[in-house]
Amino acid sequence: MPQTDMIDPFGRTISYLRVSVTDRCDFRCVYCMSEDMAFLPKKDLLSLEELDRLCTVFIEKGVRRLRLTGGEPLVRKNIMHLVHELSRHLKSGALEELTLTTNGSQLARYADELADAGVKRINVSLDTLDADKFHAITRWGHLDKVMAGIDAAQAAGLKVKLNAVALKGFNDIELPDMLRWAHGRGMDLTVIETMPMGEIDEDRTDQYLPLSLLRADLEKQFTLKDIPYKTGGPARYVEVAETGGRLGFITPMTHNFCESCNRVRLTCTGTLYMCLGQEDAADLRAPLRASEGNALVAAAIDEAIGRKPKGHDFVIDRRTNRPSVSRHMSVTGG
Repeated sequence: MPQTDMIDPFGRTISYLRVSVTDRCDFRCVYCMSEDMAFLPKKDLLSLEELDRLCTVFIEKGVRRLRLTGGEPLVRKNIMHLVHELSRHLKSGALEELTLTTNGSQLARYADELADAGVKRINVSLDTLDADKFHAITRWGHLDKVMAGIDAAQAAGLKVKLNAVALKGFNDIELPDMLRWAHGRGMDLTVIETMPMGEIDEDRTDQYLPLSLLRADLEKQFTLKDIPYKTGGPARYVEVAETGGRLGFITPMTHNFCESCNRVRLTCTGTLYMCLGQEDAADLRAPLRASEGNALVAAAIDEAIGRKPKGHDFVIDRRTNRPSVSRHMSVTGG
């Protein structure tokens, strides 16, 4: 049983932890990273044992859902050791769910092992089904590897949800076909508005597509019915009558989801962000390393939750073209 629930200043119970196990990735998606990224030095990263210890403190304090993210989590060396260690909390009942967000490039290798460790579902980021466009947007990625990974995940019994960032002039026309394809394979699809995080090589004002416009466009072809379905994250879901599947919308720009936010994010350096869209953060690495016990780090977590903000204030600035938040998404985890 949890020792204490984490309640923020606005009465929200924090029960969901997203952990970026690495800022590194084997793709360079144009809306997420610059092509020539400077990654964190390895000495700054928490060890897998330290990540396990921190996650365990959060679980003892009431976290029920834990998601591993990146960068690309499956490129972290020996990552499956951490997954297997964390799975003990599934077996004990302390953790309801251990999940993963991945670009799919390493799934063919790891899908069976993830399933064996008690992972039941994963999110795969996929913005297009066109191999040439896929290579263009990821710079380094190959669609056939991701497709093989999705096949392996489904064969291993993992439930797969696809995440697609909606990008004007790139995949907006393709999204109806992606929806039919995903639902035809029993996968939910969630579309996400591009977020102003980190300096990139592109102009975000050219990429930005409000999902209200996308939904109106989709409703010319599909019957969309709002449903109360939730997975623990910020997506709002509709049921698509023509396919029988679910479509999620994540709208940090046009309609934020802060009123029900139950999440905090931990980076691979031990920095805790109470809000994806704010710079305020807490260092958990120092108290973690200052003592073999967990009292110091538990106190640091309590102090941080006590200043979780009410919400974010993302804006795509057409005058300066500067991001609302300077750190890249790959540092915090999506």
